[in-house]
Amino acid sequence: MAERTGSELHGDESLQITGLSSAGTGRRGDIGFLDGDGKTPVEISADISALFVNAANVKHVPESVAYLVTSVPRYAHGAAALAMYQPRHLVWHGSEAISPEASIHEEAIIAPGAVIGPGAVIGEHSVIGANAIIGPGVQIGRNCSVGPGASVYCALVGDNVKLLAGARVGETGFGVMPGPKGAEDAPHYGRVILQDHVTIGANSCIDRGVFDDTIIGERTKIDNLCQIAHNVVLGRSVLVAAFGGISGSVQVGDGAMLGGRVGIADHVKVGEGVSLAASAGLFRDIEAGETWGGTPAKPIRQWMREVAWLQKNANPKKTG
Repeated sequence: MAERTGSELHGDESLQITGLSSAGTGRRGDIGFLDGDGKTPVEISADISALFVNAANVKHVPESVAYLVTSVPRYAHGAAALAMYQPRHLVWHGSEAISPEASIHEEAIIAPGAVIGPGAVIGEHSVIGANAIIGPGVQIGRNCSVGPGASVYCALVGDNVKLLAGARVGETGFGVMPGPKGAEDAPHYGRVILQDHVTIGANSCIDRGVFDDTIIGERTKIDNLCQIAHNVVLGRSVLVAAFGGISGSVQVGDGAMLGGRVGIADHVKVGEGVSLAASAGLFRDIEAGETWGGTPAKPIRQWMREVAWLQKNANPKKTG
């Protein structure tokens, strides 16, 4: 790995690497990375075997962990990942639209033009629409509906799930990292997990995780034209109205309701039962049960008072 990525190795050069992870979730045999200015504390798994780091983060590396120093740790980590793994749908080929290695229940319905990859499983009474694509290894449960032109990769889909026309499940997210020649796309090796009774609207996108999974909880309903980024976790019975955009690694609690055009910044935690008014832009965590609105979002009464004050002072009554 040091030779392939041009990194400087510190530690046991015979160490065997068997997996990839983030620094905080690594297991024995995994390699992760540390990037940034090194000024803030970082979480490093006690079990991780090795790390790519820049010079600023060398001080954070535990004594028991081998490390490779490079100016572009995440890029080097991605290069190592590509040498070890490649998503199956990127190398999938063959002349059959429906692979003989797929497992399709005899009572499932496959419309003309649908493409189903090797190792895919389609459950009882599920319907795959015209020109839909089910990638290699995708598991789809019973009584599901995949609309025309939808695509599903790197995903586990429960029972009674609906994907409307043009939905995109399991594509890579907007992970951009600096490389030697400029911006590079970060590889994604996680999955999308859609639990039972989930609905994904037409032309909505659910990105797969980078290392961990993107998870959409039971009975969550996502409207048309929504974007759910990598590593997002939505709880049970969450409602997301049209044009909603949720950035990477956001966590949303059970029963939350997001109005149309709501946007949430990355790594934000939204409590159970929270309501966000239409067009709200959320940049910080919210406790359970609260209702917020505005951009930047704030408690709804505070936001409405500010709007009323602005309207009053921007349009003062004329006096004779």
